[in-house]
Amino acid sequence: MSLEDRVALITGAGRGIGRAIALHLAKEGAIVAVNALRSESAIRTAEEVTGAGGSALAVSGDVSSQEDVAAMIDKIVTDYGRLDILVNNAGIIQDQIMASMSEEQWERVIAVNLRSVFLCSRASVRYMLRGRWGRIINLSSVARLIGNTGQANYAAAKAGIVGFTRVFAREVGGHGITVNALAPGFIETDMTAGLSDKRRREALSRIPLGCLGTADDVAAACVFLASEAARYITGQVLTVDGGMTCT
Repeated sequence: MSLEDRVALITGAGRGIGRAIALHLAKEGAIVAVNALRSESAIRTAEEVTGAGGSALAVSGDVSSQEDVAAMIDKIVTDYGRLDILVNNAGIIQDQIMASMSEEQWERVIAVNLRSVFLCSRASVRYMLRGRWGRIINLSSVARLIGNTGQANYAAAKAGIVGFTRVFAREVGGHGITVNALAPGFIETDMTAGLSDKRRREALSRIPLGCLGTADDVAAACVFLASEAARYITGQVLTVDGGMTCT
C-alpha cells in the first residue's frame, strides 16, 4: 500500500491514535504533517517519525480556529507544494450528564470534534482538486450509536462527522477524491486509561474478540483507506471495534 511522496496532514497527532496514524502513513512512504494543539507534542511525534526514517513536519495549532487552520495548511503547501491526504483525528471529551452540561462543554467538544473537520476539509480540498486525487479520512466513533451516558456532546459530534462524510463524498467523488470515516470502539489510549475496572469489564463483555483495540489497529485501517487499494470506497464508515456493535 505504498504512499510514496504523498503529503498527509494528521490532526491531533501528538499522541494516541493520531500519533499511530502518522507513524504508519510515514512507514508507507508518506510525508506527514503532524498537528497538535501544543507545539511540543507535534514536535515530539514528528521527531519520532524522522527517527524511524520517515519525513515529517510539525504544525501546531487549534483546528477549531479558521485562522490556525489556514496558517497550518499554507505552511504545508509552501514546504511541499501539495496536500494529498487529510486525516481529521483531533478530538476531546468533556463528559457530563445533560442536566449538568454547560454550554461551554457542549460547544467546545462540538468545535474541536466537528467544526474542525469542516474547517480542515474545506481548506485542504482545494489542493486535492488541483491534483485530481485525494483522501479525506474522518475519525468518528461507535459512541454515535451506543449513547454513552454523559457524552451527548461527543456522540452528537461523532454522528455529525458521519453525515458530513457522506455529503462531502458525493460532492468531490467526481474529482478523484474519496471521503470516508473510521469509527473506533474501545481503544487503549489516554482517553480510556481512566476507565474503572468495572467499566472495563463491562466493555470487554460486549466485545466478541474479547479485548480492547490498539491505536495501531485503527492506524492500519487508516492506511488502507488512504491507499490505492481503497480507490473505489467512498462515503463509508469503517468500524474498528472488535465486533462490539454487531452484538
